[in-house]
Amino acid sequence: MTTKELLYIEDALGHAKYFQTKCQETANQIQDTELKGFVQQMGQKHQQIFQSFYGLL
Repeated sequence: MTTKELLYIEDALGHAKYFQTKCQETANQIQDTELKGFVQQMGQKHQQIFQSFYGLL
């Protein structure tokens, strides 16, 4: 991999981790169970994205 590609993956990892954390924090504050479940699913999706990018390394 080139240096530019590695920097892209590093950046993508950071974004996916950030969004996962924010989804978890937000889900903990939501009272509506349906909305809370949706936000938790989004957090899980970002965790999967993180794992996919991490797997490239």
